[in-house]
Amino acid sequence: MLDYPALTAVAAVVREGTFERAAAALGITPSAISQRVRGLEERFGAILVVRGQPCQPTELGRTLCAHLDRVRLMEVELAPGLPQGIGLGPSRIPLKVAVNSDSLATWFPDAVAAFGIKTSIPLDLTLDDEALTADRLRSGEVLAAVTADPRTVQGCRTIPLGVLGYAACASPDFATRFFEDGTTHEALRAAPCLRFDRRDGLQVRWVKDTFGFEFDAPTYTVASTHAFLDLALAGVAWGMQPVTLAEPHLVAGRLVELKPGSRLDVILHWTVARLPIASLPILTEAVRKAASATLT
Repeated sequence: MLDYPALTAVAAVVREGTFERAAAALGITPSAISQRVRGLEERFGAILVVRGQPCQPTELGRTLCAHLDRVRLMEVELAPGLPQGIGLGPSRIPLKVAVNSDSLATWFPDAVAAFGIKTSIPLDLTLDDEALTADRLRSGEVLAAVTADPRTVQGCRTIPLGVLGYAACASPDFATRFFEDGTTHEALRAAPCLRFDRRDGLQVRWVKDTFGFEFDAPTYTVASTHAFLDLALAGVAWGMQPVTLAEPHLVAGRLVELKPGSRLDVILHWTVARLPIASLPILTEAVRKAASATLT
């Protein structure tokens, strides 16, 4: 049997970042927090929290914290059936969800809003590349994920959501400056390019699928969907923009496509844990409705 008071202390340290803030959150002394964490580490014979600024969980520590979150969420489901006076009260434990930034900037807020209307449970959203969000689910960090990875995740079910389309866009001045003679290999090597982070392969994938070659260009790295669009509008570089966000600018002439009609489709899925938590089906339904209204 796990020592849940000690595990609660570990989770508080991970959540708050320091032993002092964890102690304040739990209403106990820092030395009591330290004793509980150290006792659990001695029981497991492994480090659970890497001390630092902030403190970080080890892989085992992260797994145990995820287990505690699941237990707390399932305990809330017991509240209606418990004798009066033993109720667990409303859940303040958030559902942890992994989502890609472009979905969060386009259609996913509608799902969050619909879920919030029907429940009082908060969401803890973790941002990651759509090709990697399912890994957060496999590691136990989250209970559900918007992902481009269709592979099976043990203990979960996967639901197709639709296609998020992308267009290779630049400002008209930028296109004239770098692509006056067309989107050639030489032009793509010279023209500055946007990428979300070092794992973002959409620009490379579009060039490979459209023109059949690899390219290496000066790169601006910007981990923000809206800043990604703003930099393209400002004529700094070209990049793959979600069509949902780019379309009004394309219609108004503030952006142009490097190769009109040649777009990139990313198929998204919703992968969710099969757990007896009543809020998960509600969230799933909200996600499906929001996706169906925007994704193709």
